Amino acid sequence: MGNINITDKAISKIQEVLKEQNMKYFRIRVKGGGCSGFQYVFKSEDSINENKDIIFNFKNLQILIDKNSMDFINESELDYKDELIGSSFSITNPNAKNSCGCGT
Repeated sequence: MGNINITDKAISKIQEVLKEQNMKYFRIRVKGGGCSGFQYVFKSEDSINENKDIIFNFKNLQILIDKNSMDFINESELDYKDELIGSSFSITNPNAKNSCGCGT
């Protein structure tokens, strides 16, 4: 099935975003593209694809990751960084062989 860790800071921000958007779930997806070959996509959603999604529960928060994406981000950690240059979600992925200077 796989495993992913989500920091408390990321959980708080996701809960805030879902409440603002009146959505139920937060999706993490890996898609082709970006200068290193893949990029992470974060999206609020209202439905689950029971055939393709793996559901992770963190403090009353449900994270959806499709099975194909899970192969790429297994054992990763999602964090939320709030810095002077901007705020964003970031993934620390032990499976990544290359990374991009822009964080993709």
